[in-house]
Order: sequence, then C-alpha cells, then structure tokens
Amino acid sequence: MTETAHIAFLGAGGIAQAHAYALGVLKYYYVDAPPIETVVIASPTPASREAFAHRFGFAQAITPDEIWNRTDFDTLYILGPNPTHTPHLLQACQMPSLKRIYLEKPVAASQQDLLDLQTLQQKEHGKWIVTGFQYLQKSALRSALAHWHSGAFGDPIHFRVEYLHSSYLDPAYRQKHPGRMQPIPANGAMVDLGSHALSLLIAFLGENLTVRGAAASGRLKDTPRTTDLCTTVMLEEPTSGAIGTLVASRVSHGFGDHLALEIFGTQGALRYSTAHPDSYQTHFHDYGWQHHEVLSDYRPTSKFPSDYAPSGWLRALVHQHYLFLGGDQRGSFIPNLDHGILVQQLIAQIAKYILPGYEG
Repeated sequence: MTETAHIAFLGAGGIAQAHAYALGVLKYYYVDAPPIETVVIASPTPASREAFAHRFGFAQAITPDEIWNRTDFDTLYILGPNPTHTPHLLQACQMPSLKRIYLEKPVAASQQDLLDLQTLQQKEHGKWIVTGFQYLQKSALRSALAHWHSGAFGDPIHFRVEYLHSSYLDPAYRQKHPGRMQPIPANGAMVDLGSHALSLLIAFLGENLTVRGAAASGRLKDTPRTTDLCTTVMLEEPTSGAIGTLVASRVSHGFGDHLALEIFGTQGALRYSTAHPDSYQTHFHDYGWQHHEVLSDYRPTSKFPSDYAPSGWLRALVHQHYLFLGGDQRGSFIPNLDHGILVQQLIAQIAKYILPGYEG
C-alpha cells in the first residue's frame, strides 16, 4: 500500500475523534500503511468542524452540502447522526472519484433505509464499503472465531451474548444525548450495543439467524416509553436448531462497557468476555476449561508499543482501518455492507416485538 489515501469525514462528534486517532497512529503499527492526507471535515456546526479540523489536521472544514461536488478525496468516512447514514451512503455512491466508504453503524435508521440499502447492493456501485463493527478485529475474538470455525466444537446447541452499559442511568447523560432516546431502529440499546452483539453472532453462527422473540424492560421517568433501555432477544440458528439469548442494556449498574459471548456445541464450548479482553476460553471433555492468551494476533506483526501489549478497543479500530485501506486481510472477518444489512435485518425483526405499531 503506497498510494496516498485522501480522506474526508462526514461528522465531527465523538466517534469521529476515535477514527481520527486510528488514522493518525496507523503508521506506527503497520510499515505498509498508506500515506494519509486528511482533506476535509464536514459538519453542520461551524464551531465543531473548525475545531475538529484544527485539532486533527484536516485541511478544510465545510458544511455537509458542500462535500458532494468535491473530487479531491477518494475515501469517505460517514460518521454523522444515525438517520444520516443511509442517505449519505446513497449520495456517496454517486461520486465517481470515490473508491472507499466507511459506514458507521447502524447502517440504517428506518425500514425505508434498509430497503434502500438492499436496492443499492443490487447495483454495480463499484465502491469498497466497510461497516463499523470493529469488535470483529479484537485479537482474542479473531482467534476465537478461527477456532470455532475449525469444527472442533461440533454443531452449536445454545449460545448467549450480552452487551451492558450503565450510561442511561445518569440523568445528565440523558439530557446531553436526547437523540439516543429515539426508538429502535433509529437508536437505543439494541441499535447502539446490540448491533455489535448481532454482528458477532453472524460471524460465529452464520447468516441464517432469525429472531424468535424479544421484549424490552426498564423505565425511567424522563424518557419516552418507546426508548429502548434494555432488550432481551431469543434467536435461532435454524440449520443446527441452536437457540440463544442476547441482552443489550444501557441501564445495567456496575458496567461501563461489558461484552460477553458464550457458545456451547456438541463437542465443546467457547467463551469470551471484555473482562479479560486479550484471551478466550474453551472447554472440551478431555481437557476441561482452557485459557487461551492471545494478546496480539495481527498481521503483519506489530511491535508498537510491544507485541505483548493489550489490544484494547482502539487497537481493534486501528486494524479495521488498516483492512479498510487495503491491508493484509488474512485471518480477518471483513464487515462489509452485506454484513451490515444482515445486522439491520435482525434489528428490524426485533423492533416488531418491542416497539408498538412498528410495521417494518
């Protein structure tokens, strides 16, 4: 990868800062990372975009409407509010100079958005599109995924995944982020957190997962009754008949960012938790529970800051950028637009259970 990547951002919020960081440190991890030129940041708020451009070295700050006629970048990151993701992607796919699009999750915020994405995928849009499910690039999960697909565990019987936060319990947080109180599929715990859990289940168990039931729980006095605070879902993998549960919660006391996955098969079991982010565990009849310390399994091997340093959330995001910009894809599950659509289809199924009157 020697060709310079000319980068544009649509969105200047917190997640955009994480992406700016990942791009900024890419060269420290990968000797073959492409040169980066941050061309333009687009945001509707003048103060936000100007501050972002100055802080992170973008050459120019503009409004979103001004970005569509530009021809001086080949890579676009769509990082704005959830309802803008699909409309911005549809517009971006009309730009001849654009080669690559990074689409943050959720890929859609309505049933119409989902239909529009499905129509888009039937066309020859010619863009390399990656969606924002960077958990697939965490070292331990990458190794666990390869281990599961080796066939050593047999067929799945049952599974469990949970992603727990406590942020919605803070009144100040709720006041600061009113957009996150929108109902599914625009926002809420299932969209924000559960989408990552669904992404992992698809990677491990395949593309045929279906929703068998779902229910929402938790009420706060100052939030609409349609706000998704905590949702529990029952899912089935129809080929094996495996049944499992997913819990996505923004109101779980004691948890800041907790993700846990367990899959039990006919020959063994596998589990992972962010409580031990650089390892996973397996169980086989003859060996009992075994601990697999992974640390860093990225290729090419990175020594920054050392090969035994914990991987962390941002490290996975850095590798996602490396893959997005053309890096070595061996050993990686790439969350392309098809993957994002599969996640969104499951979210639409869940919405029918938990949102009164939803017609998706």
